[in-house]
Amino acid sequence: MVNQTQNIRNTILERLYREKGSTVSGVTLSRLTGISRVAVWKHITVLKKEGFTIGSGPKGYHLMDSRDLLLPFCFDGPLPGRSDVLLQDRIFYFPQVETTMDTARELARQGAPHLSCVVAEHQTRGRGRLNRQWESGRGGLWFTLILVPDIPPPMAYLYNFAASLSLSKALEKLFTIDVRVKWPNDLLWNGKKMVGLLSEIETQADMIRFLLVGIGINVNNDPGSALFDATSIRQILGHPVSRKKILAAFLQEFVFQTRDMEPAAIMKAWKERTATIGSKVRVETHKQTVQGLAMDVDDTGTLLLKDDQQQMHRIIYGDCFHT
Repeated sequence: MVNQTQNIRNTILERLYREKGSTVSGVTLSRLTGISRVAVWKHITVLKKEGFTIGSGPKGYHLMDSRDLLLPFCFDGPLPGRSDVLLQDRIFYFPQVETTMDTARELARQGAPHLSCVVAEHQTRGRGRLNRQWESGRGGLWFTLILVPDIPPPMAYLYNFAASLSLSKALEKLFTIDVRVKWPNDLLWNGKKMVGLLSEIETQADMIRFLLVGIGINVNNDPGSALFDATSIRQILGHPVSRKKILAAFLQEFVFQTRDMEPAAIMKAWKERTATIGSKVRVETHKQTVQGLAMDVDDTGTLLLKDDQQQMHRIIYGDCFHT
């Protein structure tokens, strides 16, 4: 999936990262990559245009800020819950893709292992629920988890709720902000959308071949949407934060939350953090729009909604708007 050009750029970035701000000569990078110093300079120029803060001078190049890099070599330590697997071996990084979901699907079909994570700086065709466009420029955290769970397809929904629950908890621990989950799996801060989640499943016979959970987090970007009142973590806190720390903290929390896939326990914890239950909502599906009061979400993830005529609706899927 990663071509030779990207391999060269990743090699340059890794050497600059390992030097922790010290200058690396063009000669050293030339020997390391097997290309000329002029070719190194051209790659550095492209990396700068992609947003990497690389300083240059007579003695060479240095990385000015490494705190927010998402390349695999930036993730130290083992995969949470797996001391035998390095976290960096589960990270698949791309500067730009159409969607991390599509890229993850290709990797999953090629045999990518459980808890692999496809990360991109920018998506050109990011999408949300019901195929709505999701703006995903540089500064946000756009990734898709590849899961290979040993569970039957009807239980796949639990991973969606576990993901939104885990991210809500991780963000609260990192930044002391109250992030609420919205049915079916978005995250809100003060009623504003901060995170969108989307899942897809591929089955084989009566088992899950793989499950994809795509997550878009407004981190250091300035989100704009005609459909949602959105915000980002940087806008909330007033300063940029590390996307790497967010991803690592989420993965640790997610592994913890999914160690025992008990529907009642996961849904109970999710409902303790929800902004939907007790709110007036409008839910749009491909076939209908239903408005009313969100009464509950049961252990199957179904929303129980009472309309103005006091009729109860059981809604399995849809796009939910708080009104």
